[in-house]
Amino acid sequence: MPEPPKKLEKKPIKFSNLLLGAGLNMFEVTSLGQPLEVTKTTMAANRGDSFASALTRIWGRGGVLGFYQGLIPWAWIEASTKGAVLLFVASEAEYYAKAAGANDFVGGISGGMVGGMAQAYATMGFCTCMKTVEITQHKLAASGVKPPSTFTTFMDIYRKEGIRGINKGVNAVAIRQITNWGSRFGLSRLAEQGIRRVTGKEDPGVKLNGYEKVLASGLGGGLSAWNQPIEVIRVEMQSKTPDPNRPKNLTVGKTFRYIYSNNGVKGLYRGVTPRIGLGVWQTICMVALGDMAKDAVEKLTGESVTAKH
Repeated sequence: MPEPPKKLEKKPIKFSNLLLGAGLNMFEVTSLGQPLEVTKTTMAANRGDSFASALTRIWGRGGVLGFYQGLIPWAWIEASTKGAVLLFVASEAEYYAKAAGANDFVGGISGGMVGGMAQAYATMGFCTCMKTVEITQHKLAASGVKPPSTFTTFMDIYRKEGIRGINKGVNAVAIRQITNWGSRFGLSRLAEQGIRRVTGKEDPGVKLNGYEKVLASGLGGGLSAWNQPIEVIRVEMQSKTPDPNRPKNLTVGKTFRYIYSNNGVKGLYRGVTPRIGLGVWQTICMVALGDMAKDAVEKLTGESVTAKH
């Protein structure tokens, strides 16, 4: 007699899951995450720079501290909130996708993509915009003018352009997040299947070890950098680097045409190397350090952590 279909249940959102996500994201961005983000953004904004000249440019903005521009408060706000947004929205989206008949893989990928879009519009839009503004304001410092503080800049943009000004490039951030989560989920799953075949662990009940998990997720994160053009478009839309040739009222389409006409295909992939490094570092933090963080959070909250990290 066939087994009755399993009752579909919503995954509960636990405080321990939110704490784990925020803690891992904060560690990732405060360690290597922000320096890689600053390097990636600098290369995308200054598309004539090589990797080495981008590093020299950043160092010239304040030595080691130059690599941490935009960390406080914008990167910290983004890191501490984006995980919560993703968990809440992805959980709901996955539930409704499965209720509509989707299997686990399609449900998971749908939840990630909708969660990624919510991340962009809820918290990442204005945070990425302000980080980019800080990183690309260095022209003022180079000409001997002291750049205004981060909050002065924020209020100045808000007064002149309102909510749209501080969320400039948010549509590009949304496209990046949707494609990021969709491809990261799919590519990590493909990498995992390949590793299982090579190691003889084709039975889904057999768990991958820590190194295999990191390799599968690292390949998924690194290969997700195929969408770098949308990241370069996002940086250009949010950039404060003066350019008299840049069209006014940039849209995603206008920005794409502008970058392509000036820098070609190569220009659309500027900063892809630090972006791959960032994807791999995020994976190491979430997967390799995840188990240690999970134990610490469970002891602190007394709840079992059910989030996948």
